[in-house]
Amino acid sequence: MNLQILKDTARSLVAPHKGILAADESFGTIEKRFKALGFESTEDTRRSYREMLFTIPNAEEYVSGVILFDETIRGNAGDGNNFARILETKGMIPGIKVDKGTVELANFPGEKITEGLDGLRDRLAEYKNFGARFTKWRGVITIGDGMPTDTCINSTAELLARYAALAQEVDLVPIVEPEVLMEGEHDMETCRKVTYKTLKTVFMRLSDHKVHLSGMLLKPNMIVPGKGSGHLLNPSEVADATVHVLREVVPAEVPGIVFLSGGMSSVEATSCLNEMNKNADLPWQLSFSYGRALQEDAMKIWNGDNTNWEAGQKAFLHRAKMNSLARSGTYTADSENE
Repeated sequence: MNLQILKDTARSLVAPHKGILAADESFGTIEKRFKALGFESTEDTRRSYREMLFTIPNAEEYVSGVILFDETIRGNAGDGNNFARILETKGMIPGIKVDKGTVELANFPGEKITEGLDGLRDRLAEYKNFGARFTKWRGVITIGDGMPTDTCINSTAELLARYAALAQEVDLVPIVEPEVLMEGEHDMETCRKVTYKTLKTVFMRLSDHKVHLSGMLLKPNMIVPGKGSGHLLNPSEVADATVHVLREVVPAEVPGIVFLSGGMSSVEATSCLNEMNKNADLPWQLSFSYGRALQEDAMKIWNGDNTNWEAGQKAFLHRAKMNSLARSGTYTADSENE
């Protein structure tokens, strides 16, 4: 392990004014999104869509890195060039999702656990050869009746720590993603308590496994009310609650926190990030690692038709620029019309 490589890559991923594009949708997820727009998810449509995203002129001004899916990092664009190489040439760092999704946690109805640890050491070495320089593993925590249990939180944290240690072993920066889901009728205070406990446990396990905090990134949820709570999302309140929890539990050695959007709209995700970055004297960079909140407009405009490439690219670039402004707390509603 080369700690300097890990530190340099981690800092590059959270460079000022930039963030990460999460383009690591599984086959099932991207099929649902394409189907909702009225076209099929095929190898050709997935390749075409991702090629549209990865070749956007000047996207590297706002995007530091891209998380890829297994199919994508192994694949090529229409001209035969490898996707990871295309990103690297443009100055964006290729990354890879390495977990294999969630399944039911045995004996704990309603709770999930992430699979993919078996054989991970070999897969990490393979992905590194494909050009990956960072990785991501997602664990999920559900709020509900009697949930989350200590078993689910502890098991999720242990898997995240073991994954992170294996990634650092081969000089790949691990993005550690413990997501407290928005689904549910809970209020913000419940989300705050669960997020605090989850993150506290995750960092205990990372310490147990001797993960170098200076060579990793954290990808948490923001503190928000559940979707079914009936409470409106207030970006200022979300920012205050989220930053308060982070100050309590995230060590200063972590170079950056790259938030997930977790079902928020594109504008909500941007607004909340912007409010957080109005805080002074934070020990870490506060950035983004958005999937749908960056891609939604571009995907709708492209709509499976390559004659819409340029318009789709323009929509993506606008959304990326808005989040770039949010990195410095200078985003406003008027920015959307610029």
